[in-house]
Amino acid sequence: MGNIFGRKRRPTRVTEQDRAILQLKQQRDKLKQYQKKITLQLEKERLLAKQLLKDGKKEKALLLLKKKRYQDQLLDKTENQISNLERMVQDIEFAQIEMKVIEGLKVGNECLKKMHEVMSIEEVERIMDETQDAIEYQRQIDDMLAGSLTQEDEDAVLAELEAITQQGEEVELPEVPAESLPEVPEEEPEP
Repeated sequence: MGNIFGRKRRPTRVTEQDRAILQLKQQRDKLKQYQKKITLQLEKERLLAKQLLKDGKKEKALLLLKKKRYQDQLLDKTENQISNLERMVQDIEFAQIEMKVIEGLKVGNECLKKMHEVMSIEEVERIMDETQDAIEYQRQIDDMLAGSLTQEDEDAVLAELEAITQQGEEVELPEVPAESLPEVPEEEPEP
């Protein structure tokens, strides 16, 4: 019938690992069904062996118990196979996770390589030196604008202050107005 409404068929995302996991799980499920079947059969044969013993058919009961013993061994083998299948499924799933981690590491590594190509150690050192020079230059400008005094200027100012305080000169301060300030209304005026 072809593509309906022009949709293109997407490529399948099912990997070989996914198929292997599915097959292993299907096999495990078949073994579990077989295990149930044998377990039911063992119970029936055990009851039948009891009945045969009651009926005095000891040899048939013995033969049935030998068969039961063989099936018990099959049941143990089946259990071991189920464990092996489950372990293999877990190993494959974990290997898939590891592959994704490795892919992520590859992408990260490639990204770092590209970033390192853009910035070399020498370029970073050059930028850091330029930044330090710019900071120093700005500090000098700030000092000049703030009127910072050199140590020599500071010493001269302190000496002048000392000289003034020893002479006993009084410094005249401006007078404070004696008028009181206007009162502030308690309510806000309406607009």
